[in-house]
Amino acid sequence: MRLLHRKIRVRTVDWLCASRAFLDWNRRRPLVGESAKKPRVTVTRLRNMKQSGEKIAMLTGYDASFARILDRNGVDVILIGDSLGMVIQGRETTIPVTMDEMVYHTRAVAAGVMERALTLADLPFMSYTSPEMALRNCARLMQEGNAQMVKLEGGAPQVETVRQLTHHGVPVCAHLGLQPQSVHKLGGYKVQGRDEAAARRMLDDCLMLQDAGADMLLLECVPVALAERITGSVEIPVIGIGAGRGCDGQVLVLHDMLGISPRAPSFSMDFLQDTGTIPKAVQAYVEAVKNQSFPTDAHCFV
Repeated sequence: MRLLHRKIRVRTVDWLCASRAFLDWNRRRPLVGESAKKPRVTVTRLRNMKQSGEKIAMLTGYDASFARILDRNGVDVILIGDSLGMVIQGRETTIPVTMDEMVYHTRAVAAGVMERALTLADLPFMSYTSPEMALRNCARLMQEGNAQMVKLEGGAPQVETVRQLTHHGVPVCAHLGLQPQSVHKLGGYKVQGRDEAAARRMLDDCLMLQDAGADMLLLECVPVALAERITGSVEIPVIGIGAGRGCDGQVLVLHDMLGISPRAPSFSMDFLQDTGTIPKAVQAYVEAVKNQSFPTDAHCFV
């Protein structure tokens, strides 16, 4: 009887050891479609990527499920964009999007990021009309939504706001060129900075925003030559969307990149068509950004 009990104890111990070993292996093993685990993306990491010449791959995301896919398949930054007003809510512009909606979607995306991607959240229309208002709303995005960086639209008029935000520890990305929140003032979705005076103003704005403490710039619908000029003139990373491959990285709206938007812009590309699955489409996009095969000349403006 003692021998039987001893055998049972030995087998129990062996089973427990084997179970623990399996659980430990299962925690460490990469998931299907997941690349080798890399360090968390931070503001410092983004700047180092610019210095080393490694391109930054960014996509928009609006919920935990897609955020998990983007995070596991190499996306460096997930932008919780107010573009959700158009691609999720079906509105004509981004203008109706509220702070409560941005906080909700930012929190959902942050919940899905388990590996390495940095979360960047938009400040919606009229949520940063003063530095004080911007501070309050950034606090919401970071405390309630778990955002790691915020994005606002505008050049010189936002310099003081950027200075106050960065002074209080808020990482900031400034969005220049085509600014969707100003679409009515701009008279539609048009390429910006084509004449020399406008190009000079945009470059000056970028330099002032950098001096105010901005950690990253995003250029939308800007001529290739101007985007390259700005990228080479600043020390902080520059992300392009319809701004050519001379930028330090690229961003696309997820639904455009998957070919499910009813009216995808000319600077976008459908990566799902030739890959067949969403994870593979994301991997193809990341690889194309990293090896600079995207964007092509067909996705750029002169």
